[in-house]
Amino acid sequence: MAELPAPTGVEKPKLGLALGSGSARGWAHIGVIQALEDMGVRPDVVAGTSIGALVGGAYVNGALSDFSEWVKRLTTRDVFSLMDFTFSGGVVKGEKLFGYFEKMHANPDIEELDQRFVTVATDMKSGREIWISKGPILDAARASCALPGVFSPFQHQGRWMLDGGLVNPVPVSAARAFGADVVIAVNLNAQLVGAHLSRQRPPDDDQGGNEEDRSLWQKMTNYFSSGEGESPGFFDVIASSVNIMQDRITRSRMAGDPPEITLIPLLEDFALMDFHRAKEAIDEGYRLVERHAADIRAWLGSPDADRV
Repeated sequence: MAELPAPTGVEKPKLGLALGSGSARGWAHIGVIQALEDMGVRPDVVAGTSIGALVGGAYVNGALSDFSEWVKRLTTRDVFSLMDFTFSGGVVKGEKLFGYFEKMHANPDIEELDQRFVTVATDMKSGREIWISKGPILDAARASCALPGVFSPFQHQGRWMLDGGLVNPVPVSAARAFGADVVIAVNLNAQLVGAHLSRQRPPDDDQGGNEEDRSLWQKMTNYFSSGEGESPGFFDVIASSVNIMQDRITRSRMAGDPPEITLIPLLEDFALMDFHRAKEAIDEGYRLVERHAADIRAWLGSPDADRV
């Protein structure tokens, strides 16, 4: 009888990273990824919804470091300048924002990447969940970032797409479908209920803000929301409705398909448009991975988890 070859070792599980929706809180995804990389942990599959699709796209494109430095420098004036206001399908068209990304970074097709990448969008006509895993990275990310009432829908392959958070706020299922054995999910929706634009803080001087920035921010806030004790404003209603919906959908989806590890950034006071507070969110994402480092290494089957 021929001898069987000796085992060469146990194959490491394929790691998936599911980056959830959550608007400005999504900057925490940057810190999560940076901390994983510093541990020597490199996901084989990256699945992103909404802001998770944007950050995930920057990561798989090799642009995360530059992207991180840019968002940490954002002031309220910068955020405001990137908003191309419209009232056709949303408040912001998104062309300025994504046009800036395309100008500053390469935009290769997803098929050319070393890592598998997929974004989640919602077909506006049918309501179906759409997974985008081919074509330009930025198109895939933009299709996933069409928050109702905020960002205008995006036409992708002849179909109008809405935000992926409407159907799959934390895309664990997509990460598994694209080959992940172990999934780390970043859930930004656990503290969403009750958060809206009018809770946002204007920037302090030590955050790059000045009196002109605070005045500009207050004008934008007043445009969309009402003061304390008054009837809810337009943006309050939209943001609160979306937040409640995403929180409930997230609970349901993750109960049916739980990830191996769930990371929940503690960003309770972050509101929908707090994009100028990136450093706080990034730092929290980094600390979160440090707190769960032992669990992450255990699931990957090696105390040193060297995945390069």
